[in-house]
Amino acid sequence: MSRPEHLNPPEIFYNDTEAKKYATSSRMIEIQTRMADRAIELLSLPEEPGKLILDIGCGTGLSGEVVQKSGHYVIGIDISHSMLEVARELGAHEKQCDVLEWDMGTGFGFRPGCFDGIISISALQWLCNADASHINPIKRINRFFSTLYGCMSRGSRAIFQFYPENPEQVELLTSAALRAGFTGGLLVDYPNSAKAKKYFLVLMAGQLPGQTMPVPKDGEEEQNSVRFEAERKRRRGDRSEKPKFKSKEWILSKKERRRLQGKETRPDSKYTGRSRGPKF
Repeated sequence: MSRPEHLNPPEIFYNDTEAKKYATSSRMIEIQTRMADRAIELLSLPEEPGKLILDIGCGTGLSGEVVQKSGHYVIGIDISHSMLEVARELGAHEKQCDVLEWDMGTGFGFRPGCFDGIISISALQWLCNADASHINPIKRINRFFSTLYGCMSRGSRAIFQFYPENPEQVELLTSAALRAGFTGGLLVDYPNSAKAKKYFLVLMAGQLPGQTMPVPKDGEEEQNSVRFEAERKRRRGDRSEKPKFKSKEWILSKKERRRLQGKETRPDSKYTGRSRGPKF
């Protein structure tokens, strides 16, 4: 399956450099894994393994690994070719997983009722962007939810963890999902915590008898988040403090940032940042 050539995709942020940084960031891996674990929990899948899960915005495959560890099969889709290349380098295609390059805003053409569950981590909010004049977020969102509903099995769930910019985006996404036939709504974990608060759109494709909305988490995670941040700062040590302007540490950190951005940078040497003597 490939993206139709006549459709102009939106702007893609994750190029080769950003994709590699994403896949090697210990903080990103920790956060994405934790949110994927929560998404799997909210899916409320039957105990038997072997279910087929669609991972929308799979990126480098971090969330897909969580699905596989739960004993299920996963198909991951992402618009970024660079992110998928990293996923393939990490061996995603060698496991009970497959990845496809696809723009979720163009809709889906999977066989009706083929997925037992759907997860999406940190991707849904991209549908609300209009990066170019030819992009219509309303049409893309409606096409996304209407075609998604058709490829889900009866009573299955779709869990979207996302970062809305404002209440209007939440209303836009929720109302489009309900018009497409979904039931469910917004779930906010740790609503009283600025750092730990997470938004999940919990959707059900045909509500089964006894099926209800899950209960949000509250309390303990806020303390865990604070402890995690403190541990991260402890590991960073003195690096959390900004180096003195034009000091050796400042010069080295600036050169490292330029290398990560793919810019031409002079190699380091024993003379880097050394004070120069007076001029005659």
